Amino acid sequence: MHDPKKSRRRFLRQSALAATGLILAPMIVGCGNKSTASSTTSAPAAAPVKDRQLGVALLGLGGYAKGQIAPSLQFTKHCRLTGIITGSPEKVPEWQEKYGIREENVYAYDNLEAIADNAEIDVVYVITPTATHKDFAVRAANAGKHVWCEKPMAMNPADCQVIIDACTRNHVRLSIGYRMLHEPNTQKFIGLSKKKAFGAFTGFTSLAGYAGSDPPTDNWRGQRAMGGGALYDMGVYTINGLRYGTQLNPVAVVSANQYRPTEVDVTTEYTLEYANGLMAEGKTSVVTEYNQLRIDAENGWHQMEPMQPYDGVQGMTSAGTVLGPPIDGKQQTLQMDNDALAIMNNQPVIAPGKMGLADVAVIRAIIESAETGKRVLI
Repeated sequence: MHDPKKSRRRFLRQSALAATGLILAPMIVGCGNKSTASSTTSAPAAAPVKDRQLGVALLGLGGYAKGQIAPSLQFTKHCRLTGIITGSPEKVPEWQEKYGIREENVYAYDNLEAIADNAEIDVVYVITPTATHKDFAVRAANAGKHVWCEKPMAMNPADCQVIIDACTRNHVRLSIGYRMLHEPNTQKFIGLSKKKAFGAFTGFTSLAGYAGSDPPTDNWRGQRAMGGGALYDMGVYTINGLRYGTQLNPVAVVSANQYRPTEVDVTTEYTLEYANGLMAEGKTSVVTEYNQLRIDAENGWHQMEPMQPYDGVQGMTSAGTVLGPPIDGKQQTLQMDNDALAIMNNQPVIAPGKMGLADVAVIRAIIESAETGKRVLI
């Protein structure tokens, strides 16, 4: 029978040892270390055995991990939940009881580096506040584990590049958690965009918001420095949606406005410009509900509405074609299986780090435009 008190004692003991330097992984480097790769990196991640499931450790056991990612891993074919990494020891017994996670596969943030020696864990999925992504992703890569990182990838493009460089240096794969890119109806929508099914594009609209409230400042979602606010939370869906919906990269933010009743924005509006002169209107909010991605063209349009909730995603075209029905199951199951297959088959991932970096660059340009009132090049 699982002993919760024993689990917690072991967790705290490992954390204490890590803090005093007694638990050390070979050749680990922190984010700010300037040593060369040859003297600081661990061995490359071992090649997965064909047809086996990759072991995934979830780093961060908050609401998204508990409500979406862990349940989705119960239906994946090519990966499975084998470990957890958390700064909250009180959460460990529940996770072990529910998912049968072995004592040896439970880690604290302080002793993350020890994961290097654990053959049951191939991937670390970083699911923590945005401002912490860089540190955790780099540490996981330095431990020789493949990295799946939630969106937004990091707070700024420089931090994104640090993650990319760490994964490259350690010969591990990096994928960003853009679940919509794996969703079948969205993929149909992307197919219409790629072939310009209704002729040359004329304009774009991307909206994502929910009817919540201004996040409290004692929660990370209400703290600007941690990546709280509508733009980092929901706005990333609108930005990435425009990227896959247009198959184009924006060149500038023409204008932007942010409404901040306290520390973070609760609503952000922006206009993007593309090299061909086309414009996109974007809007995101945590206090008002809307959800649509629309591509207008010379001879019609296609859209996703809603475009990004956990279920119910579907779309339609001006010709009356329905992009649906909504899938039966979780989008994250498809996402993680696709990312696992990319690792096992040594194929490109659907959402690479460079995509995550590009979207964060747009986020930063929107913020700059809102603060300066000027057009900002991306």
